[in-house]
Parts: sequence; C-alpha cells; structure tokens
Amino acid sequence: MPVCCAACSGKAVLKRPKTGDALCRECFFHVFETEIHHTILDANLFTAGETVAIGASGGKDSTVLAYVLKLLNDKYDYGLKLILLSVDEGITGYRDDSLTTVKRNQKQYDLPLKIVSYEELYGWTMDAIVKEIGLKNNCTFCGVFRRQALDRGAVLVEADKIVTGHNADDIAETVLMNVLRGDIARLRRCTSITTGNEGYLPRCKPLKYTYEKEIVMYAYFKKLDYFSTECIYSPNAYRGYARAFLKDLEAIRSSSIIDIIHSGESLSIKKDVKMPTQMTCLQCGYISSNKVCKACVLLEGLNKGLPKLGIGKGLKARQKLVAAGMTLTNTESQSTSTESTAVLNTDKQSLEF
Repeated sequence: MPVCCAACSGKAVLKRPKTGDALCRECFFHVFETEIHHTILDANLFTAGETVAIGASGGKDSTVLAYVLKLLNDKYDYGLKLILLSVDEGITGYRDDSLTTVKRNQKQYDLPLKIVSYEELYGWTMDAIVKEIGLKNNCTFCGVFRRQALDRGAVLVEADKIVTGHNADDIAETVLMNVLRGDIARLRRCTSITTGNEGYLPRCKPLKYTYEKEIVMYAYFKKLDYFSTECIYSPNAYRGYARAFLKDLEAIRSSSIIDIIHSGESLSIKKDVKMPTQMTCLQCGYISSNKVCKACVLLEGLNKGLPKLGIGKGLKARQKLVAAGMTLTNTESQSTSTESTAVLNTDKQSLEF
C-alpha cells in the first residue's frame, strides 16, 4: 500500500531523515527550501545590496547552497549579488575535476565565478606540499591556506560576506572534535551561524540546521550537477573519526545531530576563558588572531625547507622557530627572536572552518 505524503496526502517518495515525515517530491522541496529561508531570516544573515561570495567546491553541499541561495534570492527578493568563489588547492585528479563541475554550475546558475589558487597565492600546490611533508599534517596546511584563500578571493571580488556549505553534520562533528580535544572554549563559536562579525569579512552558514542526508536527497531529486569524490589526501583526517562516531549516534537517534549543535549553542563558557580576537597579520595583511597569521608561519616553514616548523606546539616549536631565524614581520626591526617566539604562542588557533 502506497505511503501518503504527510503534507498533501499525495504519494510519498521519501522519508525525511530529520523528522521522519513521509513526503512527496514537491513537498520535500518546499519544506527544505523554506527551512533554509527561515534560517536566513531568523539569523538576519543578509542585507539588501550586499555582495555575497559563495564558497563553491563543486561538492554536494556548495552546489545545493548555490542553487537554493539563487532560488531564494530571486523568490524572496533578498537583493543580493551572488558570486561563486572557488579555491584551487592544486590536487591533481581531484580538484581539477571538481572545478570542471563548478564551471558547469556557473553556466547553469548564471552566476559569475572567481577562482584563486594556492600556487598563485602561496607558490605551492597541495601536491607539492604533500610531497614535501607526507600525508601526516597535510590537512593542517590545506585548512589554513584554504581559509585565507577564501578571504583573499572575497576581497578580490569585493564581497561583503562569504557563505559556505557547512551543514548540520559538519557543525556537530566540529563540536565533537572540540570536546575530544578538550577545547571547550570554542564550542559556542563553532556553532555560530555567523563568524567574523568582529572583523571586516563575516562568514555565514545558511545550511547550519540542514542534514547532510537531506542535502543529498535534494540534489538527487533536483538532478543537480555536483562532484562526489572525496579528497585523496584526507582518509586519515581527524574529522573522519568524529564523522564515523556521529553516524553511529544518528543511526540510534536521528535527533543526535541537532541535539549536539544545541548543546554547543547553550554551553556556558567561563568568563576567564580568553578567546582570540581578530586583527591584521603583520606579514600578509589579512585576517588573523595573532600578530602573524598561521598561514604565514606555515608558508615560511615550507619556504625554508622546514615544513614541520609551524606544526609543533610549546617550547620545542618555539626553539625551532628561533633557530631557523624566521623573519615573520614587515620590518627588520620586528624580526627579533623574541617576537618570532610569540608567533607560536597561539599555535592552537582555531581551524574551525
């Protein structure tokens, strides 16, 4: 006997992972898009007239985000100028293929596209970095460089905000990772729908409460064009273990994802816990929580043939930094060993997203 849609009594074609409701295709599209619209309105994410850079990787999340954001922008007259912004990390057989998908999306959605690359920004590709350092800690380099590359690209297109396709599963995974690392102070920040408000380039996550499974279902039923291969350098990434644990929890209790997010949102942080404040990097001039940003520290280590220089923590890392004679500031007067030592005092800088 066919199952009826809970909204219109028509023939249901799916069961929502988030709520368990049986829905027909059109009703699923409606509730999916409407929930994202309400998330945008409730969090007051945008202001009419803003230029918004969409972090586009070609994957399911960013593809659905670009499609839905364009649809909602037209339907509800947000008044936004949308631009696709992609980062080419230089991973042969992975990123070159996904960027081909992004270029097709550009034509399909009729949106401008800007691509920035690690090679042009830093003089290194991820292929070259992995060849230098191996598969351990490579995600640290990529995460730091990618975050700054998005900032740089957004500045080039004169964007007011960046939106990323991080979904509810991603945020719940980050909460778990912070708990497992004992980094309790960052739980509230990692669940924020907007970060960087204290700086000049905020980042927003319109898919914050959207389940990954529903994003996949939406892309499938809408027949969206996206790239589904995982990064060839990420099998051993720490996030993968948190993801596997989260999937086990979800199988037992479907609300686990949202419950974990709400836990991070409602956590009361001790007043004496000091969070990093945004400033401008003395070396490259971009957003940083230190006098010299993590990207510049890592890049300096690569260029000096000491790629693990910016990875270590504590006294040993600082001793290596001073021994290498690294100049991490704009002027010679600021390149003393004392100031260089201070660079790694915040080596636990958040790589949140």
